Formats: sequence, C-alpha cells, structure tokens
Amino acid sequence: MSGALFLGWRYLAHHRFKSSILVASITLMLFLPAATRLLVEDSATALTARADATPLILGARGGELELVLNTLYFHAESPAEFDNRILKDAQATGLADFIPIHSQFRAQGASIVGTSLDYFEFRGLRIADGRQMGLLGECVIGANVAARLGLAPGDSIISSPETVFDIAGVYPLKMTIAGVLEATGSADDAAVFVDVRTTWIIQGLGHGHTDLASPGAGAAVLSRRDDVITANASLTEYAEITPENIQAFHFHGSDESFPLTGIIVVPPDQKSGTLLRGRYQDHELLQLIVPGSVLDDLLATVFAVQNYVILGLAILSLATVAVITLVFLLSQQLRKGEFYTLSRIGASRRYVAVLIASEIGFVFAISVLLAAALTAITRHFAMQILQTFLTL
Repeated sequence: MSGALFLGWRYLAHHRFKSSILVASITLMLFLPAATRLLVEDSATALTARADATPLILGARGGELELVLNTLYFHAESPAEFDNRILKDAQATGLADFIPIHSQFRAQGASIVGTSLDYFEFRGLRIADGRQMGLLGECVIGANVAARLGLAPGDSIISSPETVFDIAGVYPLKMTIAGVLEATGSADDAAVFVDVRTTWIIQGLGHGHTDLASPGAGAAVLSRRDDVITANASLTEYAEITPENIQAFHFHGSDESFPLTGIIVVPPDQKSGTLLRGRYQDHELLQLIVPGSVLDDLLATVFAVQNYVILGLAILSLATVAVITLVFLLSQQLRKGEFYTLSRIGASRRYVAVLIASEIGFVFAISVLLAAALTAITRHFAMQILQTFLTL
C-alpha cells in the first residue's frame, strides 16, 4: 500500500492551494483553544506569583484593582495619590517595612517608578551592568528597556511630558542611567527605577536655577545693581541634574505633602500584619489591601470569560469540521473519473480507500504538528506577551 500513500502525498502537493487552506483551517481549529487556555493559565500564574510575594499594599481609598495594578505592574493612567506623610506615620508604628511607590510618569514607553533602595532587596533585583543609582536624577532600567532602546550605563533617558503644552513650565527630565537590572521575567524588566524624589522633580515639585553670579549666566541676566541680580525671561528650570548643578536643586514646601501612589507593606509576622489591617480598616482616605485576594477576584472573572471563549471556539471548530468534511466529500465526487481509471488498471476498492484516507491523514498530521509547534512557541513567549499587555 506504499503506492497509495505516495499518490496521496503527490495529490496534496499538486493541489497546494487547497491543501494549504485545509491545513491552515485545521491548525487554527486545534491551536486557538489550546493557546487561549495556555495564555490565561500562565498569566494567572504570573499574576498570582507576584501578588502572593507582596503581603500588603497601602494606598488611597478607591479602586482596589487599580491600586494593585499600579503598585505591582506600574500600569495605571491616573493613579490616585496620597501625601508622603502617610508613609512617615506608617513607619512610626514600627509594625512593618514600608516601601514607597510613585508610578505616574513614563519615559520612551517605559513606566518611571519612584521608590527606595529597599524595593530592590525586596524583589531580589540585581544589577547586571553598571551600578545602583545613588544620586538625584540617576536611574536603573529593566532588562527589556535596555534591550528595546539599546541603552547602557552612562546613557540617558528622558521622561515624557504629561501634556503637549506644559503651561506650568515643568520640563521633561533627562536622567542618567547608572545601571541595568538582570532580567527577571516580571514587570520590573519593563520599568525605569528612580529615587522617589526624582519623580517629584519630574512632577515639578522641585527644580534648580542657574547661578546668575557665574560668568556663564550673562545671557540670563537682565540687570545687575549692587548685590541684586535680576534675571530675564530666558531663565528656565534645569532639564538635567548633573554633579555641577545638583546643589542648586531644591523643593518647594514640605516633603510630607508630596505625593505617592502606593506603599508596599512587609510585616515581619502575621500578628503585625493583622494589627496594621485593623489600623486602616475604617480609614476614610486610605485602604490596606491583600493584593492576592484582589487578583483572585479578577482571575475568577477571567476564567469565567475564558470558558465562554473556549465554548465559542468549540462551536466554531464544529463548523470548521463540517466544512472540511464537505470539501472532502465534494472532492471525491469530482474525482470519480480518477477513481474509475484506477479501478480499470487493477486498483482495488481497498487501495482507493487507503489513497483517500492517506490524503486526509496527511492533512491532519501536518495540522497537528503545526498546532503543537505554535502552542510550544506560545508557551515560551507567554510571559513576554503578558508583559506587553500589562505595560501598554
């Protein structure tokens, strides 16, 4: 029967267009339900792993999911803010370690995350190239940011303005890259980390001015009279913090009133965590939440939607099978002359049946192999796909 298998393969090779359509249809029919379930399950695993590693989150009262997504994945358009004095009051309790997060701005498509050095220890982040940030205006970038933009220690990255026309006079900040983080397969790979005070400068709460007494400031001087120097309209705030001008930077007002978008709370034991939750349970302006519980509610909805999607794909698959069956049946009708000729030259009914079965078998075998390959590729890149959606 090897001759029937050979003829079946040659028939498919000769009718490439029809064979390609059949293979593509069956491949998608097998791949889409598997890929949907795979992406949802891997996404759920990644989401819950990062959330479970974060004991508590303190933030402004409002949407719990928005607070979790902004604090864990730095993904929120306009996160709710609260005063920095909340952090100081919480630290005064001594019940936990408190890590500030200010995630509101972006730089060339990456989220700018203002935090403290404790964050890197908490997440287990290590420097792959360069050093840790140490000065105002310095940053360390995630592995994906470095690869996507081709950046390395010593280069610079500029924050994106919130609006096209900034009537407040707050200019984008040019930040020096001190180091690049090792890849972790998490949201940290797609972020730019700075000291929280740097985000306050980006927000316009702190700035520096030109030293008008220096020889190079002549273009910015309107007049000099005795010890009084008057600047003209060309005097602007710095767009870059350097070792030469860092001393000129200052903040207006008390830092207790400066904003944060979230606080990661790491209690040493369950008792301390319970005491903290009780402390903020009925707070009018703040909420202390368990991120794992919030994401569990989200994932329950996601899995419910997934089941409906897979059901719809299953119905579509049945329709695809019906159409493919019809194509094969019509094909056999059109090939009656061919089968008659085979019988006239001595081919048995069994031979013709093997020929038809081989054609169908080859189509399904190729489709299964392609669907398996696509599924394997999807599994390999599932985390990157998830990060792409989280950082949009």
